[in-house]
Amino acid sequence: MSVLVYVEQVDGKFKKSVFETVSYAKAIATQIGTSLTAISIGNVNETELKELGKYGAEKVLNVGTEELKNFVNQAYASVISEAAAKESANIVVLSNSFTGKGLSPRIAVKLGAGLIDGATSLPTINGNFLSAKKSAFSGKAFATVEIHSENKVIALSPNAFGIKENASNISIENYTPTVKSTDLNTLIKEIVRASDKISLPDAELVVSAGRGMKGPENWGMIEELANLLGAATACSKPVSDADWRPHSEHVGQTGIAISPNLYIAIGISGAIQHLAGVSSSKVIVVINKDPEAPFFKVADYGIVGDAFDVVPKIITALKAHKA
Repeated sequence: MSVLVYVEQVDGKFKKSVFETVSYAKAIATQIGTSLTAISIGNVNETELKELGKYGAEKVLNVGTEELKNFVNQAYASVISEAAAKESANIVVLSNSFTGKGLSPRIAVKLGAGLIDGATSLPTINGNFLSAKKSAFSGKAFATVEIHSENKVIALSPNAFGIKENASNISIENYTPTVKSTDLNTLIKEIVRASDKISLPDAELVVSAGRGMKGPENWGMIEELANLLGAATACSKPVSDADWRPHSEHVGQTGIAISPNLYIAIGISGAIQHLAGVSSSKVIVVINKDPEAPFFKVADYGIVGDAFDVVPKIITALKAHKA
């Protein structure tokens, strides 16, 4: 019996969320007194793979098959499930990222496993019984989910556990799985990434703005504030619908759901659809000139004031602090 963790790579590199997921999987493996194996699919060099040992992985199954160099949902799910059987792993852990949300239910079906998607805590484990907390109702509540099946799949919510170093001696095994032609009916030929921006799902800090900015020409101060903080930029749905900002920045129930350590909302009223996508943020700061804005009801900190007065003062203070 062991724990298997899927480590997602982007252009041959691992992001922060991978090390968090490995840290979480190692904590589970330690809890039940077993080993941790990671599986990497795609072109990742040995130096990068060895980094996983800092966070507790004892072995890496390295899948470098050319036809799997780009993400294919069905094929990756089959490979991870096959690896779980090979390693006698009855617990599979992965990040509840964009790709993880597609993979986890497929892996669960293939393994006949119970699934906890969006887990926010370490599980309680006793034999075949496992329970863990996850967010529910678009982040408005928490649910404790119990699994009684022999096999289990856990998708960890990003920024829910943190990165914890737990160095292990790591070995790398080149693994060539069985790839069925039926798993490759749909192939991704090319992925174009906005490499100059911080990925919203992975961001620890997010600066977001809404219609209170009055127009796209005023977004310079939002970007300046984000750059000073090392944050990603985001927006509300009306802003992306009006083409003030790209749809890739839209956060909310119908956009990207995020859970950063800090979410700064500027000129956003806080409609329930928007709150559904950001309520998992650890700290929420709201800047709005309307004291009755719904967002203030869920904010940890709030500033009642015009964004065009408040934000420049914050920028000035941050520059002074950095100097």
